[in-house]
Amino acid sequence: MGEIASRGQIRMAGLRWGIVLVPLVLLLGLASGRLSGSGYGNDWFAALAKPGFTPPGWMFGVAWSLLYLMMGVALVMIVAARGAQGRGRAIGLFAVQLALNLAWSPLFFAAHRIWPAFGLILLILLFAALTARAFWAIRPAAGLLMLPYLAWLCFAAALNFEIGRMNPAAAEVAQFDHRPHLHV
Repeated sequence: MGEIASRGQIRMAGLRWGIVLVPLVLLLGLASGRLSGSGYGNDWFAALAKPGFTPPGWMFGVAWSLLYLMMGVALVMIVAARGAQGRGRAIGLFAVQLALNLAWSPLFFAAHRIWPAFGLILLILLFAALTARAFWAIRPAAGLLMLPYLAWLCFAAALNFEIGRMNPAAAEVAQFDHRPHLHV
């Protein structure tokens, strides 16, 4: 009792967390998009006017998969930093920003609420930035792993804004989507 864990034991603990948390973050993110009908397979979204800087549909799946993987690895680095000052707060911030992130696709793609989704993405950006800063204070590499996510959120916010601006009657376009809708 009272022994300090060896580096090998600490590495194994991190590996065990990684086996659970990285796939969990990825699966939650992908499930949110899939269950809300996100992307170009969504008739409502396909009918909307989009800005010229909208990437091809396949890029969203690739980008989000990579981002969720990096976020998961960053989280594992923090969870494995037992005893680090601010660890609980950093994990809490991560959980908040992830929960907000998971709510965006249903709000935008299923409920067709473009402007509330824009407000939500700004909130996600705020909490993701706070998370990245908290992660950086504990493990700089974990903070760095959050930077591509922050950059993509800025891009996604600009895209969300432009889609809203270009589609003032987006709710009326909902008639093209014949799946059940969430009413938020």
